[in-house]
Amino acid sequence: MRTNESWRELLKSLQTLCRRVQEEAGRQRVEREQRDPEIRWTPGALNLLDYLALRREDLRALQEALADAGLSSLGRAESHVRDALERVIGVLAAATGAPDAEHPAKAHALDRVCAHRELKVHSENLLGPAPEGRSTRIMVTIPGERAADEAFFRDLLQGGMQLARINCAHDGPDIWKRMVENLRRASAATGLPCRIVADLPGHKLRIGALPMVPGVQHLRPQRDRLGRVQEAAHLRVYWDASQEAGGAPHFLPQSPSALPEPGEVLLLRDARGKWRALTVEGVRGQELELSAQASVYLINGCPWHSRRRPHCRGEIRGIPDEPVDIRLRQGDRFWLYGDAVDPVPSLADGAVAAVPCSVPAILPKLQLGQQIWIDDGKMAAQVVRVGEQRVLLQVTRAKAGGTRLRPERGLNVPGLRLDFPPLSTEDRESLRVMAPLVDIIGLSFVESPESLLALRRALLEYGAEGLGVIAKIETAEAFRRLPDIVFSGIGHQPLGIMIARGDLAMELGPERLAEVQEEMLWLADAAHLPVIWATPVLESLAKKGIISRPELTDAAMAERSECVMLNKGPYILEAVHSLDDILRRMEGHQRKKFALMRALHWS
Repeated sequence: MRTNESWRELLKSLQTLCRRVQEEAGRQRVEREQRDPEIRWTPGALNLLDYLALRREDLRALQEALADAGLSSLGRAESHVRDALERVIGVLAAATGAPDAEHPAKAHALDRVCAHRELKVHSENLLGPAPEGRSTRIMVTIPGERAADEAFFRDLLQGGMQLARINCAHDGPDIWKRMVENLRRASAATGLPCRIVADLPGHKLRIGALPMVPGVQHLRPQRDRLGRVQEAAHLRVYWDASQEAGGAPHFLPQSPSALPEPGEVLLLRDARGKWRALTVEGVRGQELELSAQASVYLINGCPWHSRRRPHCRGEIRGIPDEPVDIRLRQGDRFWLYGDAVDPVPSLADGAVAAVPCSVPAILPKLQLGQQIWIDDGKMAAQVVRVGEQRVLLQVTRAKAGGTRLRPERGLNVPGLRLDFPPLSTEDRESLRVMAPLVDIIGLSFVESPESLLALRRALLEYGAEGLGVIAKIETAEAFRRLPDIVFSGIGHQPLGIMIARGDLAMELGPERLAEVQEEMLWLADAAHLPVIWATPVLESLAKKGIISRPELTDAAMAERSECVMLNKGPYILEAVHSLDDILRRMEGHQRKKFALMRALHWS
């Protein structure tokens, strides 16, 4: 049992801590104003000063003592630091009978309720209103091949999407504009709001463009272990080249011909010269849904004809070319060189391939022994030779049988500072096109306050200074300077923080990711800024249609953010439905770090 003296000691410790927080926050405010005269002292910015001052020392012993006394241990004080300290001091002062002179602190104006309201307002300003029944929004990355598919966007909105992300590192202005147009139409048709995010490419290190070869579309029915067809292969095609193909192949008749009818069989000779039958399962406008009971390899030029109408014949078109298949195994060597205009290095020194890098300026910075992660950690390599505008890499980690090297996949170089201009040429071109069309700009590879300042100036130039901004934290340097980045952007425009967990895991090490994402959540909460929880969420479900148990737990943890981002995949609609269900279930159990004690029903 605590004595009155021990309570007084605890009160004294808290009063000392409160004074240190006030003094340190005041000192930091003066220093930051000298460095940045344009800084805006919103309630969140002031509270962030308090939080950073509070976390300068180890508070675990004090927290244990407070918990033992049945008092708040300050474990949920991020959003209202000064008020949390003063309230505990007030309780201890009343319990010990200390006179007012000994506990001069009064309840701070920014209490927990006010802080929650600040976060709610900032979240709605940036991300739009939260849907009924859950406070965490869902953002979906839109695949370029569905740009013209308004029905797909309606399904996403009705399934639970509130924000659509257009990745400006892929596709191009024509496809981006088509996405925006059809997203706006789908939103108007459904009556469901949708904010559109233009995600700038940034100085993302990527594998560049690889040589292209004629594309092949393989239709493969599902079979049991005895080879019997359990489910036919399906294919969506368009009936002639004059129609909007939306990335799908089309059957081009040699002369004007009526649309096939459901049940009609189209015979074709595939890439191997084998005759195959495709049955028309459905017709919607100019779109056909076909099924195949046997394996089919389709290439452009495959001839076909109708079994019922032999005069109705033609060929297949619209199958896009695809990058050459480069598969690397552990121990393989390959050259990484400048962009595609540079001469391709000869395959010397045991190299099995040569691939371009999207940012050639990074190559002279690489040193012998430098580790490089490829495609979010699917493959790792090490620099074994440095040349002029090219380096030789040796694969140190790949899956059994080899890992396919794909174009535009990311390269992470842990520990290496990029030191590039805040906005790339591609960023500025993307802004010029997208700033008039979208609601939010995603700023990739933010590493300093100068990045946000450069973006603000560019938006002002394009007459779009009111757009919201998401600062994507993707590198070790960005994590280290996160407070500086927040202070430079807060109050200037609607602002949010994206925890880009895929890149951060590669930059800081997978083992540190759980710790890092927690710290980022705390810091954003202290600043009353919304957080976007990104990559990879429900990735197996979106890409393969199969959900894993760890992914379920991860998606449930995402409820602590204000928005969750899903990447594209063939099963993205299923992923949206599942995430919507998970977030609604978790809504009654947790808000940020605050555990909610909803009634439990065991029977």
